[in-house]
Amino acid sequence: MLEKTVRVNALYDFYQPLLTEKQREYMDMYYGDDYSLGEIASAFGISRQAVYDNLKRTIALLESFEAKLGLYDKYVRRSKLLRDLRNMILENRWSPERGLAIVRALENLD
Repeated sequence: MLEKTVRVNALYDFYQPLLTEKQREYMDMYYGDDYSLGEIASAFGISRQAVYDNLKRTIALLESFEAKLGLYDKYVRRSKLLRDLRNMILENRWSPERGLAIVRALENLD
C-alpha cells in the first residue's frame, strides 16, 4: 500500500499541471493533507463515493500520462544510474569503461 501511495505522489508531482483544479484539490487533500474521503466530501458538499470515484479516475489519468510520457520511469532510472556512478567514485571502484557506460546510459534515457 505504501508503494502505491509513493508512486501516486510521484506521478502527481510530475503531472499535476495537467490536472483540473478540482482534481488537484482532491489529490492535495487526500494524499497531501491526509484528509479522509468523508472530510473531503463534507468540504465540497458531495458524497464519499463521488470523492472516491474522482480520485480513482485521477489516478488512472496520472497512470495514462506516465504510460505515454514516462517521466517518472526516466527519473527512477536516471536516479539509479547517478547513484551507481556516485557509489563507484566514493568507494574507489572507478573504472573508465563502467563510468562511460553509465554516462552513455544517462544520455540515452531521453
